[in-house]
Amino acid sequence: MMTGELILVGLIIIGLIGRSPIIATAACVLLAVKLLHLSRFLPSIERRGLELGLLFLTLSVLVPFASGKVQMKELIAAFNTWPGWLALIGGAAAAYMNAKGLDLLKLDPQMVVGLVIGSIFGIIFLRGIPVGPLMAAGITAILFKLFKLISGG
Repeated sequence: MMTGELILVGLIIIGLIGRSPIIATAACVLLAVKLLHLSRFLPSIERRGLELGLLFLTLSVLVPFASGKVQMKELIAAFNTWPGWLALIGGAAAAYMNAKGLDLLKLDPQMVVGLVIGSIFGIIFLRGIPVGPLMAAGITAILFKLFKLISGG
């Protein structure tokens, strides 16, 4: 077995032990792609996978609007209460951090390895939820700037 396949099998095992079906499933799908000699699709998955993931994440978040569970009064409340304003600020900050994360990944794509391993540790040991590499990269970008500011570099 090649190194890539061994790593994917390791991720499947880690996902199962850490009770992270998302990691285990993703690794299974990629292992199947490799074993079925469909590797020519890996660049497309890499290039468009993030967009598709964000699309489905956004769809799931917007379902309450489409289903009518969120009414106009709740929408207006977002502008009339402290929790609403905090949610607006949090959403704006997250979008900003995601943009910085995307910039960081474009500058240094090799950071993905650390982000993936860090995400796996967070999932297994901190019972976290993997929402994507952009937020992890955004937090990394901010930590990187803080480190440079503190170290004078």
